[in-house]
Amino acid sequence: MAKKLKAEEPAKPNPEMLVIDERYIKDGDKEKLKGATDAQIAAFGDELTARVLHQPEVRAARIVQRFEGESLNINAAADELRGLVAEVQGGNMKRPEAMLVAQAHALDALFSSLALRSHANSSEGYLDAADRYLRLALKAQAQAVRTIEALGELKNPRPVTFVRQANLAHNQQVNNGTPSQAENFGNQQTQLSGGTHELLPDARASGNASRVNSTLETLGEIHRAKVPRG
Repeated sequence: MAKKLKAEEPAKPNPEMLVIDERYIKDGDKEKLKGATDAQIAAFGDELTARVLHQPEVRAARIVQRFEGESLNINAAADELRGLVAEVQGGNMKRPEAMLVAQAHALDALFSSLALRSHANSSEGYLDAADRYLRLALKAQAQAVRTIEALGELKNPRPVTFVRQANLAHNQQVNNGTPSQAENFGNQQTQLSGGTHELLPDARASGNASRVNSTLETLGEIHRAKVPRG
């Protein structure tokens, strides 16, 4: 009897393999590639790869996928993060609030676990290990407090105050008929110099400006359209 051949199972996609496809193509890219040479297409491929890898969602997806392993596909993670970013940009802050609340609880659980480990090692006489666990527990506790503070700032932002302007207005004094110290100082400077002060032209500034103008004029000569002689 002939043995039945087992159908080959399709190869599973590599969860770490980032697929750069239509999702990352801008509106003007297709027009740019019309009639492009092989070298120009290769250069565009390098440009597109750099553009994708510098996107915050892709960078975060690479990190998250590396910790999650094969259970998470990097392309699905990037798509999910892209949607979450769009929600925040649209003004929906429910997800960041939920994230901070969850992280605060996770840090509190970490604090409790490390504190219990510290107590267990201390009871057995391992004081060095107990000290290390306690330090880690206190770090987790401090981070939990910071997370709750960040959540409070997110829910109730502090009003913007202009303290400096208010203090200046409060400290102003009106002197009727009595010159102020600033006026006395200005008068003394005028008397010492023998006349009034005027803004003198800055030789360095004018030199820089002339160099810029000459450069622009040179570029104008280079890019000026040539007129055929009659």
